[in-house]
Amino acid sequence: MSKPIRLLPDGHPENGFVPSSAVSTDDFTTEDRTERISGFYESTDGKVLSGVWECAPSLEVFDAYPVDEMMTVISGSVKLTSPDGTVQAFSAGDTLFMPKGTPCTWEITRTLRKFYMIAS
Repeated sequence: MSKPIRLLPDGHPENGFVPSSAVSTDDFTTEDRTERISGFYESTDGKVLSGVWECAPSLEVFDAYPVDEMMTVISGSVKLTSPDGTVQAFSAGDTLFMPKGTPCTWEITRTLRKFYMIAS
């Protein structure tokens, strides 16, 4: 039987954080190359994921964002730039939804920690 899952900003109390590799090492913008993840939920088909992700400053250009993702910034900041030049900045407490296929430049300006929920 399923039950609600409480996401904790410091990661899963039993599993903690593990290294993640969503960001290419060439995309980091400082000497810090830290990227880690703490999963709280994965559906049986692997199409829905939820947890906490943390990443050092980096800059990635997405022709099309690869998944539908809702996220809430726990700490740090990220700046999203649309192809038309529109810039949106997000910091602690902000929640955003990124539709799959969205083109953007994703720039983490201060080490970002976020809650995420991904549907693919």
